Amino acid sequence: MSATTIIDTAPLGALIRYTDGSPKPPARFTKKLAAWERSNGVGRLVKKEPPRPYPTWTAPASFTLHEGNFSSDGVILVTIMRSHSADSTLVFEVAEVPKPGQVRVLLDFGGNTELLHLAESVTAAELWIAKEGYRNARLEMVGDESNDRAGGADLAA
Repeated sequence: MSATTIIDTAPLGALIRYTDGSPKPPARFTKKLAAWERSNGVGRLVKKEPPRPYPTWTAPASFTLHEGNFSSDGVILVTIMRSHSADSTLVFEVAEVPKPGQVRVLLDFGGNTELLHLAESVTAAELWIAKEGYRNARLEMVGDESNDRAGGADLAA
């Protein structure tokens, strides 16, 4: 499916696989392998952004995938996020959607919503918020997307 389809239909928290269709090179070709990995991977959908008009051009709609963290002694040092625009030539597929009953920890800013964490329960989400210190985060139960406030009205953190 196209990037536009992901923007229109995939829920926040879904695992998205993307590829350019080329075969994976052997590990001994480290530069070719690194280039291949930039165009082939998987990440969790954490943000969708609408087109943004600027004085001289309009940036296309886009989405951001969280691909992983590098940590040391339990401290996250680097977070890998990759954004793809709606006009991307890569092929995308939804590998997994969040299960009903899971809880999204969301942060609203600048008219957009960003997924901070996908927890297994409300208790786990509240513990994560307390540990990480997000004061303006809100919770959304997976499966409650039809609500006007996206399921977070009574679960504000």
